[in-house]
Amino acid sequence: MTTASPVFVEPASPAAPARPLPLPPLPGRSDELGPQGRRALIGGVVAAHLVGGWALLQIDAVRNAVIDAAPVLMVDMIAPAEPPKPTPPPPAPQPRKLAPAPAPLIAAAPTPTPAPPAFVAPPPEPAPPQPVNVAPAPPAPPAPVAQPPAPPAPKLIPPSALRYVKEPPQDYPLLSRRAKEQGIVTLRVTVDASGHLKDATVHKSSGFERLDQAALQSIRKAVFSPYVENGKAIDVQALAAFDYSL
Repeated sequence: MTTASPVFVEPASPAAPARPLPLPPLPGRSDELGPQGRRALIGGVVAAHLVGGWALLQIDAVRNAVIDAAPVLMVDMIAPAEPPKPTPPPPAPQPRKLAPAPAPLIAAAPTPTPAPPAFVAPPPEPAPPQPVNVAPAPPAPPAPVAQPPAPPAPKLIPPSALRYVKEPPQDYPLLSRRAKEQGIVTLRVTVDASGHLKDATVHKSSGFERLDQAALQSIRKAVFSPYVENGKAIDVQALAAFDYSL
C-alpha cells in the first residue's frame, strides 16, 4: 500500500511584512565573521522568523487557516507504528542450589535462677554478763593427824577376879532409907594396868536414881590392885554389885 505524501499548503497572507534591506558593509571592516559572529547572526535570523510568525498568528484569517491545515500536517509527522517484536523465550530454569543445612544449635542448660535471699532478722545482741561475786573458796581442811592405834579393848574378867586394895564404902542415902528405897545396883567398871578406876557405868539399875548415884560415888572411892596376866599388868573390865536393903 502506497502512502500519499502530505501536501503543505501555505496559507495566503494578506500582506507580507517588509524585509529589512541589507546594510552596506562598513568601510575598513572584513566581510568574514568568526564562529561567534556566525552563531549570533543565525540566532538573530531565527528570532526574526519567530517574531514574524507570531505576528502573522495575531491576524484572525491567518490563525483560522493554520487551524484548518493542522490535521494534514500531523498526518505526515506521525510515523507508522512498528510491527510488534517477537517475545523472547523464557530462560531455561537453572537448577536451584540447596543451601547447606544449618548446624544444629546446642542449647546450653538453663542457668538456675538463684533463690531470693531469705530475710533473716539478726539475733538480738546478748546482754552483757553481770558480774558474779564469787565467794572465796574455804581454806582446805588440815590434813588429818595420824591417830595412834587404839589400844586393845580391856579384857572382861569375872567379879571374883577383881581385887581391891581399898574396898568401896557402902553409903545408904538417908532419903532412900526414909522412903524405904532398896535394891541391887550392878556397875561395869574399867581398871587400868596401874590399878586406877578408868570408867564406871550402871550396867543394871536398882529402879531408884538415888541408889544408882550412891553406888557410882562409892566405887570411885575404891583402890584396885593391878591385874597381871603372863607377868604383865593389863586393863580389865568387871561387874561390881551393890546391895541396898533395909
